[in-house]
Amino acid sequence: MTDETEIRNQEPIRLSEITINYKFSEYNERLDFLDKIMQESKFHMKMILRGWGAFEFSIFGVGVLAIFLGSWDLGIGELKSGGDYNRVGTEGMLFLDDLSLILSLLSIIAWIGFVIQLFIRFPIMRENLVYMMIGMVAIQIGYIYTYASNPNFPENLDIGMLAPIILVNLIFIFLVIFVVHKAVTETRDVHVIERHSHPDPRVVETAWKDHSLRLWSLGLGIWMVMVNIFSWSSSKSIALRPLSSEATVFDFPWLYLICSILSIFLLTHIIWYPQFMLGAAEDRIQSVRAREVSGEISPQNLNDMQGICPICKEETPAIQKANGKITVPCQYNCGGVGSPGSVCNVCEMTLPTRFDCTNCKSNTTISSHFSRQDAW
Repeated sequence: MTDETEIRNQEPIRLSEITINYKFSEYNERLDFLDKIMQESKFHMKMILRGWGAFEFSIFGVGVLAIFLGSWDLGIGELKSGGDYNRVGTEGMLFLDDLSLILSLLSIIAWIGFVIQLFIRFPIMRENLVYMMIGMVAIQIGYIYTYASNPNFPENLDIGMLAPIILVNLIFIFLVIFVVHKAVTETRDVHVIERHSHPDPRVVETAWKDHSLRLWSLGLGIWMVMVNIFSWSSSKSIALRPLSSEATVFDFPWLYLICSILSIFLLTHIIWYPQFMLGAAEDRIQSVRAREVSGEISPQNLNDMQGICPICKEETPAIQKANGKITVPCQYNCGGVGSPGSVCNVCEMTLPTRFDCTNCKSNTTISSHFSRQDAW
């Protein structure tokens, strides 16, 4: 039996089933969010160890190789010596040592291979991967432009020096937060509402917990910070030429190597998790607005839905909220509402799980009053 077959045959693990031994909330209730982060971290680690195979780790390996080929001398001394700082642009490329040029070309090939592997392995995130790569390149261009004009940046800092960095970060934030993050979270919302609708609110609540994106969102934010740090450190390490005898670690690619390798792992994780969570059911990751434009969903599906008798199509008192939760009024006319089968918050009587239609007199389950339409 292969490893992949063994993984498929293992019992699935759900986020809501993960327990942690140490809880910060026991000391302070305000630290409950740390417990949730720890729980999700444990879940993600289990899923990575269980689900990542040779392909995923090869993606990470190719990314790390691309970083080393592009930033390490490997005994050539081109970067360490500072190169010929009197030659710039295409002239500088023409006077590169042959081995340095070969390493540069190999680095470009490795980067292309890294992106292609991500495209192949995680198809539903392809469009969002493009946005993230555009944002990452924009950040690097912003720092390169800043240091090209001001090699001693941030000395004698003024707003004009920061303008390129601020501009590219605004682009970066828009692409990552308002495009990628929004598309993934709204796809998750539609998935839970449509695929995990259930008359029992506890089942729906568990589904929301199982599809939490709290740690994924945190990883996305950390990745954005890492991109800024390695873009800054790489630009700074080559900005001052010739190198002085007082050069520090920030004048060399050490910080770039550390942060860029971390960012490669985070990027792989960011692209992998939506595929892992939604890939079996979804065709692509899109925002709700994009789905409305493409006609895949109707705007009314995002509003509260009135129950309809499955026999005569007459409206019933049951209502399904936009988050998938079904509420019914108390049959004793006390004005209370709640989930079917739960206790009324007014008269403390049990709320009904079935309704008698006022038109055709049929007695049907409340869950049958809402048609289950697939979003994809």
